Amino acid sequence: MIPRVHKRGSNTFGLLNYLYGKGTHEEHVDPHLVAAWDSFAPDPGRDPQATKQHLQQLLDQPVQALAESRRPAKHVWHLSVRAAPDDPVLSDEQWGEIARRMVAATGIAPAADEAGCRWAAVRHADDHIHIIATLVREDGRRPRLNNDAKRSQAEARLIEAEYGLKQLSTGDGTAAQRPTSAERHKAQRQGRERTAREDLRESVRRAVTGARSEEEFFDRLAAAGLLIRKREAPSGDLLGYKVALPDDRNKYGEPVFYPGARLAPDLSLPRIRERWSADSDKTGSPDSPGSASPNSPSAARRRAATAAWVAIGVVEDGDDAVAAAYVAATGEVLDALAKTSAAHTRSELRDAANAFERASRSHVRAVRGHDRALRQAARDLVHGGPALGRGEDGASTAMVIDMLFFLVTAAAHWHARKGHAQQAEAASRAAEHLRNAYRPAAAQPLGVLYQRGRRLSQPVLQRQTALLRETLPSLAEKILAEPGWYALAATIAEADAAGHDPVALLSVAVESRELGTADSVSDVLVWRLRRRADLPADATGIPKNRTVKNPATVRPAAARATASGRRFGEETPGNTR
Repeated sequence: MIPRVHKRGSNTFGLLNYLYGKGTHEEHVDPHLVAAWDSFAPDPGRDPQATKQHLQQLLDQPVQALAESRRPAKHVWHLSVRAAPDDPVLSDEQWGEIARRMVAATGIAPAADEAGCRWAAVRHADDHIHIIATLVREDGRRPRLNNDAKRSQAEARLIEAEYGLKQLSTGDGTAAQRPTSAERHKAQRQGRERTAREDLRESVRRAVTGARSEEEFFDRLAAAGLLIRKREAPSGDLLGYKVALPDDRNKYGEPVFYPGARLAPDLSLPRIRERWSADSDKTGSPDSPGSASPNSPSAARRRAATAAWVAIGVVEDGDDAVAAAYVAATGEVLDALAKTSAAHTRSELRDAANAFERASRSHVRAVRGHDRALRQAARDLVHGGPALGRGEDGASTAMVIDMLFFLVTAAAHWHARKGHAQQAEAASRAAEHLRNAYRPAAAQPLGVLYQRGRRLSQPVLQRQTALLRETLPSLAEKILAEPGWYALAATIAEADAAGHDPVALLSVAVESRELGTADSVSDVLVWRLRRRADLPADATGIPKNRTVKNPATVRPAAARATASGRRFGEETPGNTR
């Protein structure tokens, strides 16, 4: 149940004309009253003798009874109440009761107050009603409408529970504007899956992902095929912008433009500029790869995985303003990954990015700049180009999806702690889409590792089992029971052969990072170990003369020997299978 208090107006007849009309695109069907301040109020929709002018005159009587100097300039109050998409179709009687509860809760016509304002509820579609009221009570006083929007939301939550409707979370004013009924009907007529507003929002989000300047941003908008209008001051300074789809036209054949701020609060030009100004403060940071780094799709994904790993700790334990910046930048990484993903993961990654869009904003103002590493990762993904979905870039895609799943889950927990119900729910939905994208992405590379692990000799597997039980006693039995244990065993062997200490790697992999939401703990540890030990994501083997990039996990050769004189992963002669 979604109530929305609209801007107050001064033309009662004008609003009634819209409510009882055909709509801007013939979307209004059978407009009629479902409730009013008076059960005998005329209904121009179904009573041939009633007129909109008569209903307007009755609604305005208390206003007209006042001396002209005492009449409020904006005396028309308007509330729309919409059912959620999955809700059943309600009857007129049910909508009438909902209307009476809304006017009582908001202060328009409190229960048992015979001197309340005059109002009428009009239904012209299955899924919503409009309530019009005039803001002078029968006793000549003005109604008390403090926090009417919040009170309508609170009443909506009660109605949902009592009617068995979908339980929604009360908004906090940071959500993107929903498509209007006219926009939805227009999309249906044109055979579009989404409205023009929704398509534009996604296109603008992708254009700003990792962008560092206005020029780059507008070049990306143009490359996406959008029409652009810029608003300039007399001095020539850019003040704002609007975008339109080339084929989205009004009845006069003109493109329908949307300002960035009307697409989403953080897509206004001033808010976008905050990201660019933060980027210009410093050229880089210890956690962010420089722009000169080699940038193949797989390299970009590995760097994004590293940035996500660092970000998890910040979101879990950092200052709120810094955490908010990391959460916002996470949305850019998801957009960039979806834009450059292979066909078998593209749909779920796109859905993850679209779901997380709601989680990227809250009333905690982000201090931009701290998120440079993630924004650089998003930029690298965009400039690294699309992945083929196989080989090293396919495996590195599974690696970064795995890391992003835990980052998005950390964001959901952060929002939940702050009481951001809508954002927490959106982040949880995004995490589920990432989980779905991970499965096809990881199937081939983990299958290769699984086969490699099964070929390890029994003594090697026994030693690694003992290592696991000693290093991770609380997780060992769960991991050993998973099919992915063989992939982990192969990864440990490969890391040991590259000169790393498996004990140190495993310890760091589980340190301060929850694993309870993982489908397979062994899968998670595979990607964390391969990332930290800089092993090829697709398990093609260790290149010669590899430079170890994590000296903290490297042991001297003598320390790497087992009691039998062999290293973990070293085959026993005669026992290879």
